[in-house]
Order: sequence, then C-alpha cells, then structure tokens
Amino acid sequence: MRRKSSNSGAEAAATGIWPPAAKPAERFREGGKGDLLFLGAVVLLAAFGLVAVYSASSYNAEVQYGDAMFFFKKQLVGFVLGLAAMAAIAFFDYRKLQKFGLPALILSLVLLALVFVPGVGKSNYGATRWIGFGSFTIQPSEIAKYGFILFTAGYFAKDPARLRTFKGILPVLGAGLSICVLIMLEPNMSVTMCVGAIMVGMLFLGGITKKTLAFLCIPVIFLVPALIIAEPYRLKRLSAFMDPWASPQEEGYQLIQSLYALGNGNFFGTGLFRSRQKYRFLPFSESDFILSVIAEETGFIGVLALFFVIGFIVYRGMKIANACENFYGYMLAAGITLAFAVQSCLNALVVSGCIPPTGLPLPLISAGNTSLVVTMAGMGLVYAVSRHNGKRKFIGYTTK
Repeated sequence: MRRKSSNSGAEAAATGIWPPAAKPAERFREGGKGDLLFLGAVVLLAAFGLVAVYSASSYNAEVQYGDAMFFFKKQLVGFVLGLAAMAAIAFFDYRKLQKFGLPALILSLVLLALVFVPGVGKSNYGATRWIGFGSFTIQPSEIAKYGFILFTAGYFAKDPARLRTFKGILPVLGAGLSICVLIMLEPNMSVTMCVGAIMVGMLFLGGITKKTLAFLCIPVIFLVPALIIAEPYRLKRLSAFMDPWASPQEEGYQLIQSLYALGNGNFFGTGLFRSRQKYRFLPFSESDFILSVIAEETGFIGVLALFFVIGFIVYRGMKIANACENFYGYMLAAGITLAFAVQSCLNALVVSGCIPPTGLPLPLISAGNTSLVVTMAGMGLVYAVSRHNGKRKFIGYTTK
C-alpha cells in the first residue's frame, strides 16, 4: 500500500528536519517475473535435446572416436554455456541493445567472410561453413541470423515509418541479401532460405504494405529455381526428392533412410535408445536428421508431443512480442521467435520428404554448439522482453 508523505514546514520542524524536504517522487520498477512458462519450455526442449543427441550419436561416436559419449559431452558443454548466456541476457535491459544493431550486422558479415580465408575457414563434406582455431570452431551463419534480427529491429525502431516506403526498407534488404550471398557461397542453400524467410517475415510483421510485400515475393518465386539450376548438386538433390528410389545408393539414400525411420516408428515408436537407423544407416543422425531418430524411437505420439512444445514456444514468443508496447522489443521478440519457427518447420519438412534435402539443424535439439548457444541466448532475449511487459511496480519514494 502506498504511504502518504507530508512535507509541510510545521511537520518538518516538529520532526527536526529543516528545511522541509522536497516533494517526494514515486519510484517504480518495470516488469516482474516475465513469462516463466516460455522460459521453462525452452529449457525443457534443450534438455530433451541432450537425450536425443546421446541416443542418435552413441554408436557413431563409439565407432569414429572410441567414445560413445563424444557428441553428448560436446552438447552438454553447449547446453551449460547456453544456460549461462540465457540467464545473463534474461535480466538484461534489452532496450540497450538498440544502438548495437549496425555493429552486430558488421560483425556477422565479417565472420561470414572469414569462412573463405585460408587457414581460418574449415571445410567438411564439400562445404566451408565454419571458422576455427585448433579444435574450437563456430558456424557464422547461425550468428548472422540473429545479427540481422538485431539490425532490422533497431533500424525500424528508430523510425517505424520506414516500413511504409520501398526506399525505407532498402537498407534491410541490402543487409539480408548480403548475408544470403555470403552463406550461398559456402554453399548453404538451407540457411540462405531461412535468412530470406526471416527477412520477409520481419518486414511483414513490422507492417510493410501489401504492394511492397508482393513486389518482394514475386522475384523470389523465380529466383529459387534459378539457384537450383545454377548448381549441379542442387539438381541432384531435387531429383532425389522427386524420386529417391531412382538413386537409392546415392542422392536418394539419405531421404530413403529417413523415411524408413519414420515408418519404423509407427504410432508409439520402438522405444527410447532403440532406433535401428542410427546404426550408420542414416547419415547425420545426430544433427540434421535427428528428428528421424526421435520419430523412430517415440513414434507419432512422441513427435506430436515434441512439436506441441515447439508450437508452445512459438505461441508464447509471439504473445510476448504482441504485448510489448516498445516497437523495438516487439520486432526483436517477433524476429527471434520467427527464426526459431522457420527453422523448425524447414527441418521437419526435409526429414519427412516434403521439400528437397538441405542441411539445417532442428533448433535446441540437433547436435551443434553454435546453434544451441546462440538459440538459447536469443530465447533469453525474448524472455527479457517479457520481463518488461508487466505493469510497473511501486517500490517506494525518492526525493528529487
């Protein structure tokens, strides 16, 4: 209950305070506990990822490294670092990040460019997507997604009217296309599509006009087929998608093995840790195709429960964004939630054979420390927005 304070001269003299105190001002603390359900769901999903990574990777890890816990240990380190990053950011005033949008974009572009520097960039399976020093590696494309979100949110928050003109959105288009070009050169078609979807999605959520949105989307419809034709390996993947059994030992192999895993899971699954496809039949079972192993072991019911949690995170994230009275907080929370939703959907579509195979991890679950730590840090930022969405709380008086 707010107490009343008197500052009349007589009362001040009677209490021995002279001269009279200045008129007291009320002090408030913004926000409160924030959306704990959102935070709990994120931690739960990441913790489940530890179990899934161990199950999917233990046999491969034993064969390749002589340690069945190899990938699990790496994922555990990422989980702990992710928790630390999420906890630190969760209690940070997200509004202070608004001025760091451009530096975040520049850092993202520099890291993406370093991939092509000999001795710094690391190649694997014909693609150069990592930078590293010794045994330490990071995947810049995972960082670039969030760097772009920080830049876009800060740029439009300075003047939301920029969303109403094509000239106003040009810097965002330029930033997004620059990131897409660098990622495409790695090559990494899947993350390029993800960044492109985030760019268009943030413009839509920000309130871009329908005319401008159509102007942006129509060229993309023609650009995607052109990019597929430009690279022979993409044409092979498209052919494998159309008819994987035409090349069951080559391009169609991975999708066929994924479909076997999905079918073998049936309704209730084979049981946790009892997948057959993880015994070196399904490539990348601990990373890009971990959902196939989860589906085999837990069945349709397990996948349904998994995507219920994913959907719950997306729902709460968008609810947090919608409740934010600060436009920067709205764009930030919506953009991060959108990135999580887009990547989750694309991974599920690939695993089930609905779109051509691409290398894209399932966020918070697939093996990969860069993705895990950055995603958990981003979710911490969404939670930070939720903490400032609450009503102001009275905490006392101060004298100005």
